[in-house]
Amino acid sequence: MITISPLRPEDRAAWEVLARGYKAFYETPVPDEGYTETWRRLLGPEDLHGTGAWLDGRLVGIAHYLFHATVWQPDYCYLQDLFVDETARGKGAARALIEEVARAARTRGAARLYWTTKQDNVTARALYDKVAVFTGFIRYDYAAPA
Repeated sequence: MITISPLRPEDRAAWEVLARGYKAFYETPVPDEGYTETWRRLLGPEDLHGTGAWLDGRLVGIAHYLFHATVWQPDYCYLQDLFVDETARGKGAARALIEEVARAARTRGAARLYWTTKQDNVTARALYDKVAVFTGFIRYDYAAPA
């Protein structure tokens, strides 16, 4: 059975394995100190949140999310990262993590919960198409000025 709860200080090592798996999947390398800084921010006072999925006492999935204002609404919830270990996929961890973030968004009164994924991530999109609505938007990233 999958259990969901916020990440705790003692989850650091298991979290990093999953976070590295996530970053490898999306081919977005992060230096070692980036994991240390992200962990500090997730457990710190900033408005960033990390939650985990456990199966048989083992951390098998993570979700990172944040709340932010928009021009038209005071609060949106952005599910930035979602990753489940390959050995635990298909057991409900990803759906449970999404539902936990949705619960947090409802509790806070956020007007919207949203996330992005790669167009060719067919496995994840099969789940996303069941739990959410694809609105047709495509994201573009403009390189930061040098």
